[in-house]
Amino acid sequence: MTRRFTGLLAAFLGGFTLLGSAPPAAAQQTQSHLYEVTKSGRLRVCTWPLYYAISFRNPATGELEGIDADLMKELAKDMGVKLEVVETAFGTFIADLQANKCDIGMFGVGATMKRAQAVEFSKPYLITNVYAVVKEGGPIKQWDDIDKKGITAAVTLGSYIEPFMRGYLKTASVNAVAPPATSQAELMSNRADVIMSDFPTALRMKKEFPGITYLLPPEKLAVTPYAYVVAPGDQIWLNYVNLFVDTIKLDGRLAKFAEKNGLGPIVAP
Repeated sequence: MTRRFTGLLAAFLGGFTLLGSAPPAAAQQTQSHLYEVTKSGRLRVCTWPLYYAISFRNPATGELEGIDADLMKELAKDMGVKLEVVETAFGTFIADLQANKCDIGMFGVGATMKRAQAVEFSKPYLITNVYAVVKEGGPIKQWDDIDKKGITAAVTLGSYIEPFMRGYLKTASVNAVAPPATSQAELMSNRADVIMSDFPTALRMKKEFPGITYLLPPEKLAVTPYAYVVAPGDQIWLNYVNLFVDTIKLDGRLAKFAEKNGLGPIVAP
């Protein structure tokens, strides 16, 4: 473990025995992913391997790239365990966590009130809002052109943007795209006129495809923190994950990997 992380962990564990008492949740909880991870020597991380700059499997190398691809390695290293990647998707990650297929989800999961009814979120490490990705010279020149008859807006099935856009758009059609299909392919094949996305997706499209740009709404929409996600009822593990988030903010690793992957503008304070 890093020296700073070791010191914070000691304080974290010491807090349970301060004055000979422990918080009620910690006193009652006898099982935790923290114990299972350290005992087994492996950290099972659920991730979606199609999320550019977050957890994207490079088709040329087969390796995961992005901020969470980097930070899951840091978490495993700090814990002194082996990393095991479990592929999931936004439509299935809650069931995967509840079925104990992984110990934690690390792939830019938007922390929403609805999802918080089924899983628990760490402190945020990124914060974004909705962007519109369009083709230059296409039917959408400005934000007001989106919600019109005949316009099809593509969103990723199960993403936090999907239900928001279904409520926000009154006239345009919403096409929820299920993996392995992608909203990017829908736009490039002209089956959609616009992708409603977050900053990482907008960044990828503008960088990789000629003639693509993105639009910002006149005011921020669906501002959403991105956090790590764990199964409910495991306060000990959640506390540990929160400690990791605090640590990477303090020691500069969060800023370092955000800049490396082009996500500096959306780092959470």
